[in-house]
Parts: sequence; C-alpha cells; structure tokens
Amino acid sequence: MEKTLTLRCAAKINLSLDVTGRREDGYHTLESIFQSVGVYDTLKLTVTEGEGISLYCNVPYIPRDERNLAYRAAAAFLAECGRQCHVEMHLRKVIPSGAGMGGGSADAAGVLYGLNLLLDCGYSNKKLREIGVKLGADVPFMLMGGTALAAGVGEILTPLRSMAGLPLLILKGKKSISTPAAYAAIDGLENPVHPDTASMLRAIKSRDIPLLTATCANLFEAAAADCRDVARAKEEMLAHGAKCAVMTGSGSAVFGIFEKMGEAKACLREVGDSYAFAQTAVTVKEPFLIMKGEKRR
Repeated sequence: MEKTLTLRCAAKINLSLDVTGRREDGYHTLESIFQSVGVYDTLKLTVTEGEGISLYCNVPYIPRDERNLAYRAAAAFLAECGRQCHVEMHLRKVIPSGAGMGGGSADAAGVLYGLNLLLDCGYSNKKLREIGVKLGADVPFMLMGGTALAAGVGEILTPLRSMAGLPLLILKGKKSISTPAAYAAIDGLENPVHPDTASMLRAIKSRDIPLLTATCANLFEAAAADCRDVARAKEEMLAHGAKCAVMTGSGSAVFGIFEKMGEAKACLREVGDSYAFAQTAVTVKEPFLIMKGEKRR
C-alpha cells in the first residue's frame, strides 16, 4: 500500500479580533472574523505499510517531532481512526512563523484533511474539527476556511457570506510577538478600545467593502504598541493607498486591503524589500487546494 496526496494549506487573517473576557481556566474568550487568504504552505502526504511518522521541512528551525503541530495532527488522526500505517510528510513552509497567520494550524488542518482522504475514513468536516480543536483553537477554522465568525477561544464557528477576492498586501518585519506576552499586555490595558464586530458583520452580510475596511480592527495592536515593524507596515501601506492596514492575530504580520491588486503590487515594489515577509494575495473561499493525488470529495 502506498498512497500520496499533495495539497496547499491556506493561511488566515483576522479582519476583526476582540478579546471579550477570560475564563476560570485562564483561557481568553474571543470574538473574531476569520478569513482565509491565498498564502499557502505545501504539504505532501504519503501513507505506506508499517508504522510511525516522519516529517521533513524546508525550514531548518521548524521542529520535526511532537513539538510540531502537523506531527501531532498525524498522531491524533491515527489514534482516532485506529489504523496502523507509516505517515511521511514533506512540508514546504511559506506562511511566516510568529505572524498571526495560523501557519502551524493550517499545516495541522491539512494533515487531518489529507489523511482522511488517503485512508478513506469518510469523516465529516465537523468530525475533523472535533479532532482539530484538541490540537489548537485555530485548527477548526483552518479546516472550514472561507469567512467565519469565531467565538469562545476561537473554536465556535459561524460561517459567513464569502468575502473572497479582496486584494491584499501582507508585510511582516523580522520581529515576532509572543502570544502569551500579547495576552498579558491585553490584560493590562486600562481602557481598551474594542473593535466594532457588529458593524463588520453588517458589512459582510451586504458585502459593503467601505464599511468593512472602516471597521477592520484588532485589539492586540494595543499590546503591540512598542513593535516598530507593525507601526511601520501600517504607515507605509496607508501611505500607498490601502483602505485599511491592520495587524492579524497576536502579530506581527500586517495586512492591507486595497481597492485594486495593481495598487497592492505597486506598494510591494516600493516597500517590500525592507520586510522579512512581503507578499500580495487575495482573500479565498477554500482552506485547501488539491495539487496531486486523491481528489476532493
């Protein structure tokens, strides 16, 4: 037995991100609009007879064992389905780490999605999300994709009208922001200015792009006030015509929404060389693109 599947796993941005409270267990509750974007990691999965998990990656500092979310996803899936086989994964990273774009969660979601096809388990997307939430709060959305309202710790998802097709530029400097440190900074805010999620939901329902760009916001920007890379990315994109420029997740990548892709590309040419990651993209509907192997069903 040998079966192979290659797929591309989409990153995400948070069009809006608010922290609404803190649970007794210490986890923070969120209210956020998640959006898939066309920045992809590529994952090649091969299952053969035997046992064990092997992970290879083009980025030297990415762990290749239980510290890696994709590795843990493979182990979780095999434990759930009770199948014995050897899983080999080749991961080509493009989504930057420490960016707030869900790269690790996208890879884990891709593993769950791909193994479900390769091993003919027939699990529903809902079932895969139930496995995924045990790995990380972002994994369920990375399996659903598109545009969604997230609540709880990010795992309670409500699909929304698709906002696919928005032209973006995404910039990230060399500095990353620690997620625990960002949450600690949020807890210390005296008068936080919360995003207007209700207005954004109205914008999405009517696909009102001016209202959407006016309400894009992220409470974590207040926790990243001393990160010059974030401030500079926002300033430069707005100066080059972006309708809004907002940090995604707990940082430190910043996305700008432009009226036309040509404007985003012009901004990239002007400022992109001074960032560790700089790429134009569009918002997309699907979390995965099947490249080779099993067909989606």
